[in-house]
Amino acid sequence: MRAYPIPLSLTAVSTVALAPFPTIRFLLNPPISDKTTSLFLSTSCPRFLFSKFRPNPFCSNSDATSSDTNEGDDDDDVCFDDDDGFVLSDEKTQTLSEDGFFIEIKKLGGNSRTIRSKIGIEASLDTVWNILTDYEKLADIIPGLAVSKVVEKKDKFARLYQIGQQNLPLGLKFNAKGVLDCYEKDLEILPSGKKREIQFKMVEGDFTRFEGTWLIEQFNKGKCKGNEAFAGQEFQTTLSYLVDVKPKMWLPVRLVEGRLSSEIKTNLSCIREEAKRVISALNSL
Repeated sequence: MRAYPIPLSLTAVSTVALAPFPTIRFLLNPPISDKTTSLFLSTSCPRFLFSKFRPNPFCSNSDATSSDTNEGDDDDDVCFDDDDGFVLSDEKTQTLSEDGFFIEIKKLGGNSRTIRSKIGIEASLDTVWNILTDYEKLADIIPGLAVSKVVEKKDKFARLYQIGQQNLPLGLKFNAKGVLDCYEKDLEILPSGKKREIQFKMVEGDFTRFEGTWLIEQFNKGKCKGNEAFAGQEFQTTLSYLVDVKPKMWLPVRLVEGRLSSEIKTNLSCIREEAKRVISALNSL
């Protein structure tokens, strides 16, 4: 990465509040597939620059509407900076923006997209993991996620039912629902720290394909000499979110990729704010 919310499933749009089929934000239940890709699974020091993180004012489960971002055209791979502007992606310079956030969209052809994102979090891997795997509480953390229910739970597996909803201008609403299977992977110890991931796949819902990976990486202090961003900290944690998405045939993916990127940024920011809240509560004891 809240269960892993599905993006605005543009399946039901109405001028009236429809049944709660909200945009299941990207943070929830990752689908697992033979082609599932891991984000930034390197054992070396991260090449991302971190700065002071700014709180996100939208981290509440209210009816606030996030504004649309530019949709870009379908010809280039693009990534979004802090201002949600489009810039050409550069695989060699994956630098987090001022608020510690990075997102990139790549076209796969056939109405499909791969969305890769990352955010820096001043919290331990365990803290972030506990937030992501407290699936039913995700609805209280992620704006627009109305329902997040655990349908089935086994060892290192959870099946979630999620409903999301988002208000749009002119009284319109985006509605979405889906069933997501989540696979919780074992903790891996790396030379530079440790990592753990959740793979997810939508098994029923408003997308032809919606699957990906939540990856949490914790880098130890001293493993990245020369990186001032780690000064004074015992560790630095990043949360990455990778998803392959293909809407139903009637919906061109390029019409929604801008909104999806905006949702992902909000969701990741809200997870970061929740981690800050948890740490603050522990420190006050």
